[in-house]
Amino acid sequence: MKYLVMVQGTQADYEAQSGKANATSPAWGEKDLQEMFAFMGALNNDLAESGELVDGQGLAEPAQTRLVDVDKEGRPVITDGPYGETKEVLAGYWVLECESLDRVTEIANRIQQCPIPAGAPNYPVVIRPIMGGPEVAS
Repeated sequence: MKYLVMVQGTQADYEAQSGKANATSPAWGEKDLQEMFAFMGALNNDLAESGELVDGQGLAEPAQTRLVDVDKEGRPVITDGPYGETKEVLAGYWVLECESLDRVTEIANRIQQCPIPAGAPNYPVVIRPIMGGPEVAS
């Protein structure tokens, strides 16, 4: 079964990671970033070796986002991000092929162990089965 495993963040989190402290997070230092990248690299290597990694990527900050919608006449309405009405956004993801929901939950728990600076927000890891495969047992 394939699963989409997602981590979340906010524009403020991206700013903190670039060294700018804010009301929700302290500034990340170079050591903090190196620890995070080393952790994620090791995780991705392990998932690739086990054959469970289909794809995984970190995403650019919300400020680089573009929203495409249509107005009442069907004309495109294009808005550049970030969006004031949006709190958390997708910060990164993995597409994993795992034997069970229990296994992908183990991986999500490992993702939660990623080092972050004291006081930085920690978001839940979201697991979504990808449709098109066998049914998910309840």
